[in-house]
Amino acid sequence: MMKERIAVLGAGPMGLAVAYQLAKDGHHPVVFEADDRVGGMTAGFDFSGLSIERYYHFHCISDHAFLKILDELKIADKMHWVETKMGYWYQGQLQAWGNPIALLKFKGLSFFAKFRYGLHAFLCTKRNDWKPLDHVEATGWIKRWVGKEAYEVLWRRLFDYKFYDYTSNLSAAWIWSRIRRIGRSRYSLFREKLGYLEGGSETLLSAMRLAIEANGGEVRLSSPVNKVVIGDAKVQGVEISGHFEPFTKVVSTIPLPFVPRVMPDLPSSVLDKFKAIKNIAVVCVIVKLKKALTENFWLNTNDPEMDIPGLVEYTNLRPLNQHIVYVPFYMPSEHPKFSEPDQNFIDKVRRYLKKINPELNDDDFIDLRASRYRYAQPICQPGYLDNLPSVSLPVDGLWVADTSYYYPEDRGISESIDFGRRIAKEAIS
Repeated sequence: MMKERIAVLGAGPMGLAVAYQLAKDGHHPVVFEADDRVGGMTAGFDFSGLSIERYYHFHCISDHAFLKILDELKIADKMHWVETKMGYWYQGQLQAWGNPIALLKFKGLSFFAKFRYGLHAFLCTKRNDWKPLDHVEATGWIKRWVGKEAYEVLWRRLFDYKFYDYTSNLSAAWIWSRIRRIGRSRYSLFREKLGYLEGGSETLLSAMRLAIEANGGEVRLSSPVNKVVIGDAKVQGVEISGHFEPFTKVVSTIPLPFVPRVMPDLPSSVLDKFKAIKNIAVVCVIVKLKKALTENFWLNTNDPEMDIPGLVEYTNLRPLNQHIVYVPFYMPSEHPKFSEPDQNFIDKVRRYLKKINPELNDDDFIDLRASRYRYAQPICQPGYLDNLPSVSLPVDGLWVADTSYYYPEDRGISESIDFGRRIAKEAIS
């Protein structure tokens, strides 16, 4: 087999997975990353002395592609599984959540509403075929199953504070996949188990980069590709800072909204499809506390004074010296709230956490930082994949994908690794 030199755009988990597989198969991938570090949304930062991801990540026992690559990289011993808890903040009370007993004891729902909600969640975990849900609208589907009462209490704010004006045009298959993933993280009906890596995602990212380079690949940081050069319906190479570098194959894993800018010579029909994609943005506030907020890893919220669907108390999964809480504010990327200053979100988070745990005072807040990402995840309407161009574009030697392409699965490290490795196999077949 002839060794091929292939450009890979983006060094998030998917891009690294593409390059890892190419290098493993004896080829020469060259990864171009605009940032000064690998990882994309999984990249870490210095949080006043603590190296940690800007956006929270966790792993489920069903994350097979992730667990497989840990074995290959010989870092499986860095993986730890923890029994975690969920909670629900509703009507000014912190209530247990996430198992049948908690559902039965939940204050604020009738028994019949609880039964319908529980039955729906259970059946979602048992379902494998998503195709019948692909063209079904999500909120109507949920209401038909759980009823108006359970929808208003347990679902409406999640939709309203994540999708805003897009709430009534989302794919039921997309929402189902999220219910199923969390449901399948359980090792019994009453107990949930999630995982974390020692050192966080950086442990995996560093190992993947080292493996790529050890097998003859390259990872170039602070190297944004300005243009993929196309001629005669073939890839010719890439332009970087005015310099042309020849390649006959390019695999792009950058967010799809960047594609029209980087590949302006694609057919207009293809460009129009990329331009039509809408995304959810996120402003994620990460908090370092002297004491715990709650005992829960995930806390759903339904409070008229809080414009969030929930928060994650990360150190109830991964033990650290201080207590870390992630509070994500989701919104469509074009929403005016996304342009508000960081301090607005930080001030809200202080209020929200002190309301949930009145024992917290200002001295308990060691540090707070806000990070924002415009393209956190696509907004998947019914039949979402029907409107995406093929991963293999009508240009010889060009493949384009991001987390949108493993719809209806949720964006995640394991899904990105699996999809990236499959693209690599296709590119050299």
